[in-house]
Amino acid sequence: MKIGKIRKRGIRRASAVVVTAGAVLTAGAVTAPAQAATLKTPSIVAQGGFVMNNGTGKSLFTKAADTRRSTGSTTKIMTARVVLAQANLNLDSKVTVQKAYSDYIVDNNWASSAKLIVGDKVTVRQLLYGLMLPSGCDAAYALADKFGSGSTRAARVKSFIGKMNSTAKSLGLKNTHFDSFDGIGKGANYSTPRDLTKLASSAMKYSTFRTVVKTKSTKQKVTTKSGGYRNMSWENTNALLGSYSGTIGVKTGSGPEAKYCLVFAATRSGKTVIGTVLASSSVANRTADAKKLMDYGFKK
Repeated sequence: MKIGKIRKRGIRRASAVVVTAGAVLTAGAVTAPAQAATLKTPSIVAQGGFVMNNGTGKSLFTKAADTRRSTGSTTKIMTARVVLAQANLNLDSKVTVQKAYSDYIVDNNWASSAKLIVGDKVTVRQLLYGLMLPSGCDAAYALADKFGSGSTRAARVKSFIGKMNSTAKSLGLKNTHFDSFDGIGKGANYSTPRDLTKLASSAMKYSTFRTVVKTKSTKQKVTTKSGGYRNMSWENTNALLGSYSGTIGVKTGSGPEAKYCLVFAATRSGKTVIGTVLASSSVANRTADAKKLMDYGFKK
């Protein structure tokens, strides 16, 4: 009898151990997903924001993502996109810098400049660097003049802006419209965080665009009016380059109405996240907003 009792007690103890172990395993199985689900949605200063997985197109974060806002110089993403889509594009063809381009900078207080010099001959490729790194409105003007159609400069610029809008339509950007080649519009230059992100994703399919927007600084040799040479040095206005691991672009923007904007992209471990913040309150905050959203996007 004693032996039987001992055996029964042993069986009960063994059962208890099995049950206890099962309970631990069950608890562990429940706890792990709960921990994974606690990823906190970031709070950003910007009035609008959007992030997506560039590979899948999956939306990862939205904040007023479809609200139309002024875009500032992020408009220049479309300027570059239109140029790069031209048939038989020769990136090494030269454009002579006109006085109208430098006068435009003088006449517009918010116009950022690539400091192009009248009479210099610069290549289309160099103009793209001048457009995207120092955010040169003079470079934007030169490209619009070069790639628009018409017998007058005004007609060519109008034609180029028309191409910007038709491209937006073809990309399905339903909340986007341009009335300028550089973002200094007349009240009808707007987009949304979602649309700008989709635009940037499309532009990033062009190898030249990818090369330009990931460049932190460049020195370009241009031909002067007299046939000599000068070096143009341009620094990228995107503070994420060099400060956020994996950053591959793309473009800053600012203005009285636009506030501070940033379209951004980064790649880590084969995953690319791309997004936009519009109407942030400062240069520092738009950069901080973008970093928060990319951190979040990589964890999603």
